[in-house]
Amino acid sequence: MTHAHAIEIVPSTQVVTVSYKGVVLAETKHALVLREGRLPPRYYIPEADVRMELLTPTSKHTVCPFKGTASYWSVRVGDELLPDLVWSYPDPIPDATEIAGMLCFYNERVEIDASG
Repeated sequence: MTHAHAIEIVPSTQVVTVSYKGVVLAETKHALVLREGRLPPRYYIPEADVRMELLTPTSKHTVCPFKGTASYWSVRVGDELLPDLVWSYPDPIPDATEIAGMLCFYNERVEIDASG
């Protein structure tokens, strides 16, 4: 039995704060929650609500058949470099246009508080 793979993108009703070792990397009232299969929910955050001065673009790109081609950034917190921690779909496929240009952090590598 096969199941169709689908993504669901909905606005978050919470304030979403992303931090690493106590340093806030992003905070927004305008996050989108993307649910995809068995993956953890991902929070896509407007660039205006991300501390872009901590991010450095990398050469990494990945392709997702459900979202398009992603670009990545590394994050510097103090003297620690977190490689390819953040990604974005600058030009996603039509089914995922809501997340165009928004940034997403690996839940597994940062603290995300979506309870505010």
